Amino acid sequence: MYFFYFDESGSRDPKAVETLADGTQSPKEHIYSLTAVGLFEGRWRRFDREIANLKLELSDHLNRTRKERLDLADCEVKSNWIRNPKERADKSPFLNALSEADRERLVACFFRQIPAQHMTLFSVVVDERKLRDHMTHETLHKKAYELLLERIEHFMAEYHPKHHALIVMDDTDRALNRAVSMKHAFFQREGNQNVHFNHLVEYPFFTDSKLSNGVQLADLCAYNVYRAFKTKNFAYPYFQELLPAFYKRQQGQKLDGLKVFPEDSELVGFARQGWEEFQKQNPAPGGVSEAV
Repeated sequence: MYFFYFDESGSRDPKAVETLADGTQSPKEHIYSLTAVGLFEGRWRRFDREIANLKLELSDHLNRTRKERLDLADCEVKSNWIRNPKERADKSPFLNALSEADRERLVACFFRQIPAQHMTLFSVVVDERKLRDHMTHETLHKKAYELLLERIEHFMAEYHPKHHALIVMDDTDRALNRAVSMKHAFFQREGNQNVHFNHLVEYPFFTDSKLSNGVQLADLCAYNVYRAFKTKNFAYPYFQELLPAFYKRQQGQKLDGLKVFPEDSELVGFARQGWEEFQKQNPAPGGVSEAV
C-alpha cells in the first residue's frame, strides 16, 4: 500500500481578473497548485515518528520555559503560518512561541523525510488565466485532482504494480469532499479518456490536517510549487530541492510528476525550459535530457 497525501496552494477561484467599481479590470491570483506526496506504508512509522518526536521535544521545552501546555494536535505546521507572522500569531500559539531557529529546524525535519523515506512527489499547476468561463472552484479542483490521479496511476503501474494507492486529504469542505469522492468513484469504475485506474483504493480518506504530518508536508511542498510558478522562478531554492523527488519514468528524464494545465498556458514552456536548465546543472549519470 502507498499513501498519497494531498494539499493545495493558491486560490480555487477560477476568475483571474476582477471588475472594479469604476469598470476597470484588475488581475487576481491566477496560480493554483495541487500536490501529492507518496509514501510506502512500511515507512510511515519512521516518517511520522521523526516529526512527532521533534514536535514533542519543542512543545516540552515551551512547557518548561513558558508554562504552555500543548499536545500534538496543537503543533500543526502550515506554510502560511511559517511565512506570515500575523497568521502565525493569530492561529498557531505553538509556532508563534518558537524561535526562528526552531521553526527552521522543524521545517527542515519535514523536508528531510522526502529523501530519507524515499517519498515521491506529484503536482498539477493550473494557470487560471487560460481557463474557460464555465469553470467553477469545484470543477477546477476536480480537474486538478483527476490530472494528479493520472500521474499517480502511471507511477503505481510502472514501479509498484502489486500495490494499491490510498489518497489522504485535508477535511476542509464537506460539499467539495463529496464531489471529489464521487469523481474518484467514477474513475475507479470507468477510468477516463487517458487512463484506466487499477490501483486506487475505495474513496479518498479525509482527515484533519492537525493530525496528519503527511498532509502538513504536502502543504509545505504545494506552496513551494505555487511560489515557483507564481514568480516564474524555476530556480526558487525550496522548489529546486524538491525536483529530484518528482516522479520520472524509468526511461528518459522527463518530469512526469509535474503537469501544467491548460496546455496553451505560457507556463508549459516556462516549466520545460526550467527543467532543461536544472538537468544541465544537475546531470543524471547516463541520463537523456527530455523536456517536461
